[in-house]
Amino acid sequence: MPTPDFVLALREKIGHDELWLSGVTAVVLRDAPAGREVLLVKRADSGAWTPVTGIVDPGEEPAVAAVREVLEEADIVARADLLSAVQTIPLVVYSNGDRSRYLDLVFRCSYVSGEPFPADGENTAAAWYPLDALPEMSDDMRGRIEVAATGGDAARFIS
Repeated sequence: MPTPDFVLALREKIGHDELWLSGVTAVVLRDAPAGREVLLVKRADSGAWTPVTGIVDPGEEPAVAAVREVLEEADIVARADLLSAVQTIPLVVYSNGDRSRYLDLVFRCSYVSGEPFPADGENTAAAWYPLDALPEMSDDMRGRIEVAATGGDAARFIS
């Protein structure tokens, strides 16, 4: 489901006014014979390749949300290992006029099982890519992958 029910309920009350939401980026890594790979999805709305992203449900632990989103969007079972980065995403204005700003929590995740598949309709493809051969993507998404894959064992606070 592209927009969570709780966001739709809020939108009924506030219209297009700006919402402050918590989001997650799950950078799922696995070791492959040719080196480390990252799970990417191709978004149905923009055609952009990204790590799995999503909105944290009310009361949900962020690491649980990251793992849930990976399973829902790509049919991959993953384990959240580390909070790698915390950042604020600039204002997003959607085509319908809705405005949102996100506190994004980037998690380094490990692959557990499954074959990537665009499972929920939010994406048109899901695949593993070598870290040194990523498809074209935004600098922001490339940065999220980099900080999770090479950022050490402490979260970075990006400003």
